[in-house]
Amino acid sequence: MTVGRRARGALLVPAMAGVLASCGIPTTGVVQAGGPAAGVVPTTRLYFVRDGALAAVRRPTAAPGDVESAVRDLLLGPTGAERSEGLTTRLPLPTGMLPSAVPTVPANGGAAVVPEAPPWADLVKVTVSGHRVSVRLSSAAGEPGDPGLAAAQLACTADAAQRIADPDTEPGPVTVTLPGGRRVEGAATRCPGG
Repeated sequence: MTVGRRARGALLVPAMAGVLASCGIPTTGVVQAGGPAAGVVPTTRLYFVRDGALAAVRRPTAAPGDVESAVRDLLLGPTGAERSEGLTTRLPLPTGMLPSAVPTVPANGGAAVVPEAPPWADLVKVTVSGHRVSVRLSSAAGEPGDPGLAAAQLACTADAAQRIADPDTEPGPVTVTLPGGRRVEGAATRCPGG
C-alpha cells in the first residue's frame, strides 16, 4: 500500500464516522410530554393476626424504611377492610381508636397522605442504633391480651421496615419491651413473608 492510499484511507474514516453517526436524525431540545412519571407506590409491611398467627399486610407509606412510622401505622390497627378479611391485633389499643382509613396515595402519583397521629401515638418509643432496633410499649398502653403475639407483631413490623432502610445489612434482632418491663427478642426468621 502506498503512502497516498493510506492518507486517503485515514481521511475517509472520520468522514464515514460522521455520516454514520448522524443517520439523518435531527437534533431536538427538551420535549415537554406531560407530568412526572408515576412510579411504584412505596409500601411498608405491617404484621397483624389472623386465626391466631401473624399475617403480613402491605400498606402505602410516605416514609418507606422508617421504623418508627411503620410501628405507629401498626398501632393504628387493621382497617375496616382488613378486619373484614379476619385481621385483628393483639396490641392494646384504646377502645374506639381503630381507624377506617390508611395512608392514601393521590391519583397523580404524589406522596402518600398520612393521617394525623392519634393522641396515643406517644405510647411507643422506637430506637434504631446501627442495625439494632428496640421498641418499647409504654405502660400507659395497657397489657396486651397475648404478649407473645403482640411482641411478634411489633418485632416483625420493625424488622421489615429496617430491611427497607438498610437493604445491604442483615438487621439484628429486634428487642421489644412490653408494659411491665417484659423484654422479648424478635427473630426475623419467624416472620411470615408479605
